[in-house]
Formats: sequence, structure tokens, C-alpha cells
Amino acid sequence: MTKKQKTTLLGNVSLFSGVGPKALSEIADLMTEIEFAPGRYIVRQGQVGTGFYLIASGQARVTRGNAVIASLGPGDFFGELSVLDQTPRMAHVIAEQPTTCLALASWDFAKLLEKNPKLTLALLRVVAGRLRSVSEQHTH
Repeated sequence: MTKKQKTTLLGNVSLFSGVGPKALSEIADLMTEIEFAPGRYIVRQGQVGTGFYLIASGQARVTRGNAVIASLGPGDFFGELSVLDQTPRMAHVIAEQPTTCLALASWDFAKLLEKNPKLTLALLRVVAGRLRSVSEQHTH
């Protein structure tokens, strides 16, 4: 994937919508393209996360225990919680078909958040939305 393709993909993801073209290009430089075969784990529940992932192509499922809790496709991302709090991942993410991800190391992600307040605010909104969604699914 070329730098221009990475930059275009990033620009189409809501998380990066407040980031300018120069910053998008810098982020694209930091991201590594990784391919996963069907059935391969992208991340494993219980392992400490060292990266943030953005699906460039393909399809993956998110599972916790025996339950499928989400399906992810191009433009979807995951791994932000583990990167933020340095705790083990809460779910498995498994490729369902040939899947290409752009990965960003946790230390690079942290630096980006420090430099880009709009990105940090966008990430907080995503995390809050995901927390609300999970909270609303559970009744006490």
C-alpha cells in the first residue's frame, strides 16, 4: 500500500477527520501494513496490547468467550483501549477472510495523541460511545 493510499484511507476514517493533511501524511508514515490469513488472530484477548489497528481491506470478527460481539470491515479500527491504559485486551479479533490492517505501535500512537488534540478528542468520543453501547446492552 502506498503512502498516498494509506493517507486516503486515514482521511476517510471518522477518528482522523479533524486531522490535517500534513498530520495524516505523518501518521501514514508511522503505520505498518500487515496481512492476516482467514482464521488468524489479529489480537488475542488477555494479551497486553502494543498496537492500534485499522482494517484496510477484508473482514474480521470480535469475540469474547464464545460470543461474537462485532464484525469489522474496511475503515473500522480497534486496539485503542489497550494502547491507552496498557492493560490486557478485552476480546479476540480474528480475520474472517484475507485481511490487511494498518498497525500503529502504542508508543507512536501515544505521541500522536499528545501532538494532535483533535485526534485525542475524537478518540475520547469513540471510546465513550463504545462504553455507552456496552453499558446499554447490560441491564441490571
